[in-house]
Amino acid sequence: MVEKFVERFAALLSAHPDEIRVEKTTIEDGLCEIIIYANQTDAGKIIGKEGKMINALKTVISGCKAKDNISYKISVKPNK
Repeated sequence: MVEKFVERFAALLSAHPDEIRVEKTTIEDGLCEIIIYANQTDAGKIIGKEGKMINALKTVISGCKAKDNISYKISVKPNK
């Protein structure tokens, strides 16, 4: 559920929404990492000026912790 939301959010911000890919991996019990792979020019848009967009996304995702008791770490990487 969370990764689908992150993917849609990133696609809305992106100039190349077809290149957005999201992977979710479990780091340890109760902690998952969500990696957003985007076009190199879109990575900056997703992060935002002074990190405001990615921080807003992290704030929304932190609300999911109350429901499923899992913390999320989010990072943005350019497509290879």
